[in-house]
Amino acid sequence: MVPPSSLAASPFADHPSLSRDYEPGSTASYAHGWSDAGLRIEGQNFVDSHGRVCNLRGVNLSGASKIPTNHDPDHWLEEESWKGVTFVGRPFPLEEADEHLARLRRWGLTFVRFNITWEALEHAGPGQYDQEYLTYLHALLSLFPAYGLACFLSLHQDVFSRFTGGSGAPAWTLTKLGFDLERLEEAGAAYLDGVRWPGRAEVDRGTWPTGYQKLAAATMATIFWGGNTFAPKLKIEHDGRQVPAQQFLQDCYLGAYDVLVQRLGSLPAVLGFQLMNEPHGGYIALPHLHAWDYTTDLHLYAFPSPLQSMSLGAGHPTRVPYYTRSFPFPTRHTGSRVLNTKGKKVWTEDGPTGGECVWEMHGVWGWDKAKGEAVTLRETYFVKDPRTDKPVEWYRDFYFPFASKWAERVQKIAGKTKFVFLEPIPNEFCPKWPEEHRPHNFVYAPHWYDLNAMFKKQFNGLSVNVQGLARGMFLPKALYWGDAGAKANYTLQIGNIVQSVYPNAGERPVVVGECGVPLDMNEAEAFKTGDFTWQARMMDALICGLDAARTSFTLWNYNPLNDDANGDFWNGENFSWYSRSARKLPSPLSSLEQVNTELDDGGRILRAVVRPYPAKVAGIPLKYGYDTRTSTFELVFANPTSQPAKSSGSSNDAVPLPHPSIRARETEIFLPISLTEGRQVTVSGADAFEYKEEVQTLYVVQENRDPGHVHTVRVRVSPALEPLVQEEDWTLIWAVLGVLLGVIVWFVIR
Repeated sequence: MVPPSSLAASPFADHPSLSRDYEPGSTASYAHGWSDAGLRIEGQNFVDSHGRVCNLRGVNLSGASKIPTNHDPDHWLEEESWKGVTFVGRPFPLEEADEHLARLRRWGLTFVRFNITWEALEHAGPGQYDQEYLTYLHALLSLFPAYGLACFLSLHQDVFSRFTGGSGAPAWTLTKLGFDLERLEEAGAAYLDGVRWPGRAEVDRGTWPTGYQKLAAATMATIFWGGNTFAPKLKIEHDGRQVPAQQFLQDCYLGAYDVLVQRLGSLPAVLGFQLMNEPHGGYIALPHLHAWDYTTDLHLYAFPSPLQSMSLGAGHPTRVPYYTRSFPFPTRHTGSRVLNTKGKKVWTEDGPTGGECVWEMHGVWGWDKAKGEAVTLRETYFVKDPRTDKPVEWYRDFYFPFASKWAERVQKIAGKTKFVFLEPIPNEFCPKWPEEHRPHNFVYAPHWYDLNAMFKKQFNGLSVNVQGLARGMFLPKALYWGDAGAKANYTLQIGNIVQSVYPNAGERPVVVGECGVPLDMNEAEAFKTGDFTWQARMMDALICGLDAARTSFTLWNYNPLNDDANGDFWNGENFSWYSRSARKLPSPLSSLEQVNTELDDGGRILRAVVRPYPAKVAGIPLKYGYDTRTSTFELVFANPTSQPAKSSGSSNDAVPLPHPSIRARETEIFLPISLTEGRQVTVSGADAFEYKEEVQTLYVVQENRDPGHVHTVRVRVSPALEPLVQEEDWTLIWAVLGVLLGVIVWFVIR
């Protein structure tokens, strides 16, 4: 919290709008241009060099970066194949960069979460960095400032590695620990089809997240974070000496990150770095070996318990439970399957375990020859530190210390002004974050998805509060219908996540690092009809929820490779609202200026994605949002004060913390030309304003600078665009009531 004494002497530079004869829009600045903004952190907010509160929104660039440009589905698991991959050209070739960057600028999505994988940096072997790829990244990111774009670099992982069914770590991290890559799938230790054939239509949609609970990914995550604790016997030969496995993996990871920061950290567009996408603790703190938690871990298809996974990996055919999709709960146990019928062992004889399962080597389980089955020997092995018998907690004991070490190294190389982005497990509330592990310029970057819609790939008016269900909410209370219901549901869930940050991690900015809408939902019907109404309505509800929480965000994802047949080219996902299948115009385009409508070519659901927002506010935002039904935008903000600002009367208004004096009277609002072109723009609540279509910016100047004074600015275009959302459909409501009745009956007769 800023002390009142700091209000008198502002640390910010004077903006020309402080002059009484200033005309709105007289500077070269535009709302969504971050190249010269001088962004820094002030309490919960990003601020520019004048102290204006900044709302950063953009995209993940991109899902295509998870897969190499020369991926070979027939030979990708062979050693010489994975050594020679290249990610040069991901997310797009340099010759295409200007068009893509200009498109993001036109759409107002100029804050980029730029995704890079560990494999892309160091695929050939430990310490062998891909200099050609780093040169490509340097050239690409050097283009960002010309389009007003800024970014943070995120080392991306899902399910630990591409070789365990996701993305991230190089293949050698697994082979060094003794895994045989070509046997993982047959032994039920990983699901690989979604990355082997990354563009295929995923019949078993939603399968890839179950990889977190399979042997390969769970073991690798456990050893990466807690190998010294849970696998102390596992040593890796490296540089002529035996190194503990955790030290080997973490040292290699940090070494690759050092190279990344050294090469790219000085670029003007690079504002910061993120430790790791969606970290996962593996087996750490697992209560026992006989089951995973149904409320937090997706159970789908053949789903072995930890003990069964260990048995399978050791070469024992094992019968495991089988789950299928259901309602009201997402899946249910419907049978069993025998996996690894040929008895393939995933542990290599010449590996560091000598062909033995690493967990068998540590006495966690054993094989009962008399009974012919696996048995637990240390049932709660992962609950306590085996050395001290003290309970363990993944965040406290493993994640936080490593994150602090990483942040210190990043800022030692790139400087203390760089932001460091840290995130929890997706959709979780913020954990209790000790002050000693809160780095300087720490930005909290959680992820949130509508898990019900994402899992089922359906959205047709009924939404579910999965967050509430996971915490014991009565099912009928967790169901919402209609567009208003979806907005209320998303606003509640996102708001809960954002509000969990401040009491647990202190006052700091929040950037929702991932959130998005599957474009192929509802049986991909929109690809046949061209009608993406449901997707647009879901995206509208999502962004309304983000706006209600007053949080910055980067949508998942802008993918230049996307097409209808292959989606995002990874595990059957299809989240990109830009698609080559929607392209109608040839390249190059006639112009890269913001006013060129040709840049919209390839876009879908743009009515929902491209919308007004307050980018640089000469005050503390209390509330803002855009109503697609009326084509009206509203911003409520207060002048800084040493005391909390007065509410303007709405129960939805926030009460901001004190803030240093803002050295500007001008607020910049992104107002897209796709909304205003050919329509009348009416602005109320502004003392002076100017709208410049060529830079899609509404400049608003307010005269009253009294501490705590509340301003309300409304912007309306007329005639209004056709509404995205409709009046509530009572047919749907009665259908939902029927479903509720069915659920109640199901509970009664169960």
